[in-house]
Amino acid sequence: MEVVSEARSHGGRQLVCRHASAATACEMTFSLYLPPQADAGAVPLVTYLSGLTCTHANVTDKGEYRAACAELGLAFLAPDTSPRGEGIADEDGWDIGLGAGFYVDATQQPWSANYRMWRYVTDELPSLVAAEFPLDMARQAITGHSMGGHGALTVALHQPDRFRSVSAFAPIVAPAQVPWGEKAFSRYLGPDRASWRAHDAVALIKDGARVPELLVDVGDADPFLERELKPELLEPACADAGIALTLRRQPGYDHSYYFISTFMADHLRWHAERLR
Repeated sequence: MEVVSEARSHGGRQLVCRHASAATACEMTFSLYLPPQADAGAVPLVTYLSGLTCTHANVTDKGEYRAACAELGLAFLAPDTSPRGEGIADEDGWDIGLGAGFYVDATQQPWSANYRMWRYVTDELPSLVAAEFPLDMARQAITGHSMGGHGALTVALHQPDRFRSVSAFAPIVAPAQVPWGEKAFSRYLGPDRASWRAHDAVALIKDGARVPELLVDVGDADPFLERELKPELLEPACADAGIALTLRRQPGYDHSYYFISTFMADHLRWHAERLR
């Protein structure tokens, strides 16, 4: 692992790191903020999964999380959204291929050679950062935006004992039912829609997956709200499953990092309460 850059911020350390990934068979880059409390011992970890077209840099540069993380003593991990580099499969369109890994392990060619983002974010990257940095891996939370909100929800639903809390900003709650997800899943996972259910939060909840509670924020001026995000599908699924859902529709907010940065500290404080 190589530390590409390091900067002091709010008394902590903002790192950008690069390493050779066995999961994706290419070099991967991630960012990690270590709060000042990490100088004295292991701190809880919040993992943030980014959305379509993003790298680790979008939330690192625009997410406005460091002040809250320093106050609360939280580390903040932001991986990339897909494999990258020469020879990595891609396709025309910003919603498939590079920057659009959808946090699944692809089973279909040519994607299966590198697009193993599920394995990367649930296994390889956590193991790497746990070995290299002062992180308390018994106290983990996960969150994400849009495609990354989908990833955060599905990862937590598969591993409820690992994550003490999960939240999301404008998540794709039912990717198997919307154009973005249908396009990605048909390429990465193939035509059998039954196999898609393992990566669809609403389907997972209907099939018996459980977490105690969810915090979800969406902007009511989000241009993708009705066609791609469909948060209204999450409400009856959670109600039927007994999952305490806090779904906040924020008036006037869109899909951008202006929205995310506005409510980032709220989410981090919510996670911190559950990571004590």
